[in-house]
Amino acid sequence: MNEIQIGRLLSANSRGFLVGCHVSQVNLPELGALTRVDLENGLAVYGIITDISIAEDGFVRQLATVEPIDETIVRDHRLNRNVPLEIRVLSVGYRSGKQIYHLLPPQPPLGLDQLVLCSPDEVVAFTSTGRFGYLRHLLHEPSPIMIEVLAAHLQCAQRAHLQANQADWSRRAVQEIITWLRDDYPTLIQVLHCLADARLFPDG
Repeated sequence: MNEIQIGRLLSANSRGFLVGCHVSQVNLPELGALTRVDLENGLAVYGIITDISIAEDGFVRQLATVEPIDETIVRDHRLNRNVPLEIRVLSVGYRSGKQIYHLLPPQPPLGLDQLVLCSPDEVVAFTSTGRFGYLRHLLHEPSPIMIEVLAAHLQCAQRAHLQANQADWSRRAVQEIITWLRDDYPTLIQVLHCLADARLFPDG
């Protein structure tokens, strides 16, 4: 299986990890994408991408003030200069043997472990396990951006489930989220508005 490698871990703890990769990488993942890190002890840790950032570069700061910018310079900068891209990932579960758990991993990955993008089949397998328990890790995060990440993830996962002829998956996911948030009306309304913008509700 040809896996899409994203980058290597810079730091990690039980709740998530920071990954570094090259800015010119053509297989740049999406916000909300499901990823995996394989540990040497056989565990596989799953995480959702919650932020993608490009570190400040003094050379870019200088170029940004010049107009027009030669496109060859832009391409050279992206391809040949070591411009770091940092990706933050929230741990949402792990696999031990053939069993998937929507719990924090027993131990975090180590520095320089490889982060890979989950295939559509793996996305379907992970997100179909249990009753969407992994989503609570996003819903319990205090950052307001997590609502946007939740919507982005559901969009990504929905595409995989549509390929697997499981069109009902997103409806069930949204219904489970509504059940979890029924006693937190302000948050529920924010989430529903965001999910509506993501076109996650069935027509009609």
